Amino acid sequence: MTVRKARYIALCSLSGGLMTIVSIAMLPVAAVTLFRWRRLYAAVCTQLARVLLRLWGVRLRVHGAFALRTRQVVYVSNHSSTLDLFVLVALGLPNTRFFLSGFLQKIVPLGILARLMGTFFTVPQDRPEERRRIFSRACDTLRRTRESVYLSPEGGRIATGEIGAFNKGAFHVATALGAPVVPLYFLIPRHMDPGMGYEIGAGEVQVFVKPAIDTRSWRLDDVSVNKERVRDLFVAWHRDASEIRHAQHRAQTHAEAVPIAAR
Repeated sequence: MTVRKARYIALCSLSGGLMTIVSIAMLPVAAVTLFRWRRLYAAVCTQLARVLLRLWGVRLRVHGAFALRTRQVVYVSNHSSTLDLFVLVALGLPNTRFFLSGFLQKIVPLGILARLMGTFFTVPQDRPEERRRIFSRACDTLRRTRESVYLSPEGGRIATGEIGAFNKGAFHVATALGAPVVPLYFLIPRHMDPGMGYEIGAGEVQVFVKPAIDTRSWRLDDVSVNKERVRDLFVAWHRDASEIRHAQHRAQTHAEAVPIAAR
């Protein structure tokens, strides 16, 4: 067994064990508090996510500021890998709930913690009527609580590493709530990105908080158009980030190629 494989197995075991311990410990706390202290449960999950990222050697650098706790917004981001979920929770987005794919509840500790955080679980795209009901109930809840919410409109990064197609759900929610859309662009170095797996590399993830997009003039009939406009922004940010990475790689390669005596 290689050192890398042994590290991966050890970190997966430790991470799974920590998630299990915290999820079990949180259940009696939630019961005593009648499952109503969602912000407390979310704060615990945020600290857990930060500990897990440190275990894997992942550092976060945030550029910009999140919305005030009193302001309701809809956060969206690009989605490249499993790592995104832990980064999002570790950010501690103020007064924010999440949408999450329902199949992740099969990971029992994750499912318990996500439910305590007040997560809205979605179903696959091939069940449109059920999805509509889920999103409608979520909007009713968010109107009542005035909480912010995070959704990933990108189903997943395509094989070429480019921004994938966007789904409409996030933009339906933003339009229904009349809440600004706040884009988050995640820049994850390729050597760190596990894709849909769990073999996370050490390094730094950068999160860019982009300017809020006003949605007060949006209409439900224009959801598809607005979805594509926001996606175009992510495509541009991703292109700019790729050009910077390539320039840095060329500079590093050139520096390594220069003989020591010539430096």
